[in-house]
Amino acid sequence: MKKKQYWEMSAKELAEATKQFDEPLVVDQSRPLTSAEREQWKQVKRKRGRPKIGRGYQRVSISVEKGLLKRMTAYAKKRQMTRSGLIAEVFEELLAKEK
Repeated sequence: MKKKQYWEMSAKELAEATKQFDEPLVVDQSRPLTSAEREQWKQVKRKRGRPKIGRGYQRVSISVEKGLLKRMTAYAKKRQMTRSGLIAEVFEELLAKEK
């Protein structure tokens, strides 16, 4: 027999169907994670970070004239990239010309 969908149940039926969630979580009733579940748990817990490009990154503090910074930001936004990405691209081109 097919179960009713939760939104089709009366309050009494819904309370009966979900009563298991009223109990506190008991660790003794759980099982160890499989290796696939452990890997998935690691991915869920991992903080989203900056993608590693090359040898990683180093944060630097620089001073840029406000008008130039505003133009850089607008240009990067128009090209759908970050300011850091724009600066890196400009320096890559500049350094490539030097070789």
